[in-house]
Amino acid sequence: MEDRFNTIAGWVLFSGIVALGAASLSGHYFSADKPHAPHEGGYPIAGVVEAGEGEAAAVPIETLLASADPAKGEATFKKCASCHTIAAGGANGIGPNLFGVVGKPVGKHAAGFGYSSDLSGHGGNWDWANLNDWLTSPKKFAAGTKMSFAGLSDGQERANLMVYLNSQGSNLPLPTAPAAVAPAEGAAAAPADKK
Repeated sequence: MEDRFNTIAGWVLFSGIVALGAASLSGHYFSADKPHAPHEGGYPIAGVVEAGEGEAAAVPIETLLASADPAKGEATFKKCASCHTIAAGGANGIGPNLFGVVGKPVGKHAAGFGYSSDLSGHGGNWDWANLNDWLTSPKKFAAGTKMSFAGLSDGQERANLMVYLNSQGSNLPLPTAPAAVAPAEGAAAAPADKK
């Protein structure tokens, strides 16, 4: 009987190379590794909001701040406590100490902390709008930030955290909530029941 081990091993190796090449080519062809959604969906999926549909109904952060609960914000801060301290005179950790951060310059408030150039060069102060944008998505606010936290998608959770941060050494007045927007003049009234 002939020893065919080398022949079998060669075919197995060749098959693996072909499978790897096919996977790579199909990934490029179908753009399977792209993080974005396809330009056109195949069919609508119930419960999925298309881009731009839910944006009009977003509640302004000023409205959410008016009803924010600092106790809930303190509970949310526990997510941040692994990297940040909030005590007066507290040391910087992986992230800067956040005592009195609200109202201070962006990327400059904690002495001795090495901020990324994108964050320290951002400009402005940690006002309500900047804090909301930062807490929504740190990477969108400052693309080169060293912070790996993805952000808080829930607006009320962000508002609770912002009010808690404000109560820790800042105590800035909350912004006034915008007045409720009246329906457009051309909006049709609900039809009355006809009898």
